[in-house]
Amino acid sequence: MKILRDFLDSQHHHFAHGGKLEKFYPLYEMVDTFVYTPSDVAKGSVHVRDAIDLKRTMITVAVALVPCILMALYNTGFQANKVIAASGMTPEGWRAALMMNLGVAFDPASCLANMVHGLLYFLPVFLVTQVAGGFWEVVFATIRKHEINEGFLVTGMLFPLTLPPTIPLWQVAVGISFGVVIGKEVFGGTGKNFLNPALTARAFLFFAYPAQISGDAVWTAVDGYTGATALGQAALGGAGAITATWWDSFVGLIPGSMGETSALACLIGAAVLIISGIGSWRIMLSMTLSLVVITKLFNIIGSTTNPMFALGPEWHLVIGGFAFGAVFMATDPVSASMTQLGHWFYGALIGLMVALVRVVNPAFPEGTMLAILFGNVFAPLIDYYVVQGNIKRRLERNKA
Repeated sequence: MKILRDFLDSQHHHFAHGGKLEKFYPLYEMVDTFVYTPSDVAKGSVHVRDAIDLKRTMITVAVALVPCILMALYNTGFQANKVIAASGMTPEGWRAALMMNLGVAFDPASCLANMVHGLLYFLPVFLVTQVAGGFWEVVFATIRKHEINEGFLVTGMLFPLTLPPTIPLWQVAVGISFGVVIGKEVFGGTGKNFLNPALTARAFLFFAYPAQISGDAVWTAVDGYTGATALGQAALGGAGAITATWWDSFVGLIPGSMGETSALACLIGAAVLIISGIGSWRIMLSMTLSLVVITKLFNIIGSTTNPMFALGPEWHLVIGGFAFGAVFMATDPVSASMTQLGHWFYGALIGLMVALVRVVNPAFPEGTMLAILFGNVFAPLIDYYVVQGNIKRRLERNKA
């Protein structure tokens, strides 16, 4: 590693101020700080000294996402191989040919077959996200002469997990470009955006190309085959219409977006974020309690025309993207509420909106994405009133 360190040091003068490659300094700095810990430290008594920084924060979130990624690979392949085995069809295309060359049989009972098949769909989406989104990060960093921020590392992992396996790759590039440019860079970049970039990209694709990202159906990774999601089935006939068991839904063995199906994987990620202090347990808990209370009230109210009123909270917690959104999207430290008291109101608002969209509007069973974006918009207002309330109470105490 000393050889690499010496090489980077020897090239520094080319990228430093006045060097012939000065305009590309953000690229040099990105490589340097990715491989090695930056030597720059905050100085002076006014700074809080802490071992955590943005890079370590992003790496921790990336580690927390590993269970969801592994489950995305397995379940994507499992759903496809299950359809292939049940229909007796002969797999065709470059993915099938590649798997056969690897000696992996299309067997839904084989963990390796499922993982490899899922990887062949997830990996292209992931790579296109990184290339397209990373391109815009580099462009804006170069123009502004800023450092290339590690924040895109997480955005580039979250966005593919919110997509179905058969999403056209050009739509992936368009979606992440919209999320990075419109959702973040136009506001000044990481730390200044008020909307979650990954969700902004997902929302853009949902409304721009609804045929490929449907709210109640998902295209399985088999040509010409699509099936209703658990939420789509519930919207038609309540819990009794859901073909999967509650346990399968909790584990994640159901059709859906690649990384959102497993509540179990999300719980493992939540434990990592909470123990490390990166994710707010208050937001996760308040979202969950709010969803449970509101959906239970809908159960009590009932409806003769809308079966979603009878869907119990235990189902709402394990189907759709609620668990993934609560753990990884709503807790985004930039777009979420920043005060501790505000976390409770912010999470409760999102949980309320999820319940309202899912239950009251049966034409759009999944409401987590829009609910979190709605919460992002109100987060600054929530923090404002929390801070003003604290100021008012302190003034009253000083008067006394």
